[in-house]
Amino acid sequence: MKRILIVEDTEDNRRILRDLLSAAGYGIVEAPDGRRGVEVAQAELPDLILMDIQLPVMDGYEAARRLKADPATRHIPVVAVTSYALSGDEDRALAAGCDGYVAKPFSPRKVLSLVRQMLVDV
Repeated sequence: MKRILIVEDTEDNRRILRDLLSAAGYGIVEAPDGRRGVEVAQAELPDLILMDIQLPVMDGYEAARRLKADPATRHIPVVAVTSYALSGDEDRALAAGCDGYVAKPFSPRKVLSLVRQMLVDV
């Protein structure tokens, strides 16, 4: 079973993603902030990370940079899931090391499609 780490500070958003992805057969681990997300990723080595950008303690950009700088986690795809949807925000997320980008509010179908696409190569 593929495992996905959801790094999201809003409980409602975590629940939506948890319900969607667990119903699709994925195992879920969660973290409420960027620092904890990096720690959980290093301990659990999930197959994919869905990372909010606006996070307390450490934002998603910095968390993605740290994960991509660590040889143990650099191979894990990171998808930015964010309400930052202005021009240039996707480029900024990709420059920080994210492998994909989904704007909130998101389509559950689009998220599942992107997750499946990202996990094909894992």
